[in-house]
Amino acid sequence: MIEFIFMLTKDDRTIVDATEVLDSIADSGLRYVGFKDVGADPARQREITVRAHDLGMEVMLEVVSTSAEAEANSVRSARAAEVDWVLGGTNPEAGTQILAGTDIRYCPFPGTVTGHPSVLSGSIDDIAASAASLSGMEGVHGVDLLTYRHAEADPEKLTHAVVAACDGPVIAAGAVVTRDQINLLNRSGAWGFTIGSAIFNGQLPGAPSVPAQVQTVLGWLEDS
Repeated sequence: MIEFIFMLTKDDRTIVDATEVLDSIADSGLRYVGFKDVGADPARQREITVRAHDLGMEVMLEVVSTSAEAEANSVRSARAAEVDWVLGGTNPEAGTQILAGTDIRYCPFPGTVTGHPSVLSGSIDDIAASAASLSGMEGVHGVDLLTYRHAEADPEKLTHAVVAACDGPVIAAGAVVTRDQINLLNRSGAWGFTIGSAIFNGQLPGAPSVPAQVQTVLGWLEDS
């Protein structure tokens, strides 16, 4: 079954009340939670991580900074916060060096990723080739694919091609809103997907309640 990562983020920024939201979903059965490097300083990152670990969840930090220096600082902060996964980023050589010697699973962006919020561009073949190259690097666990943030590529063909090329888990991040999108990612072989803004914007059944929307997604997965 595909995995759901609930991102404590809106518009590619970590929300202010992340720990309070975590407490509201403590009994949901959610296994994975994440947040962004933007919107949370190192102390806040550590606070969120500790609270999520206390609740039995694995923690993912997604790097969406747009400069190499800011990205490196974010990966260092993720290491200091002792998250379980680092997602995103476009400088894998630096990322793997910073995370060397840890058990943190590193899944950078394949393809050409620009801007904030992050956008993916390039042909499906080029993105798949990028995923293959990344997953062959020592210290890279998988990739963080912006399936639904590509303006032109067919999402099913894109995800399937990257899954076939990647030696590791493919996490689909960004702009997932509907059950049909999740079903597409599941049949395309993605290991997991993230949802953040859609829940905080109240776009899923159960809105405006955040816990109810999280339960909606978990229910979809149980029925799939």
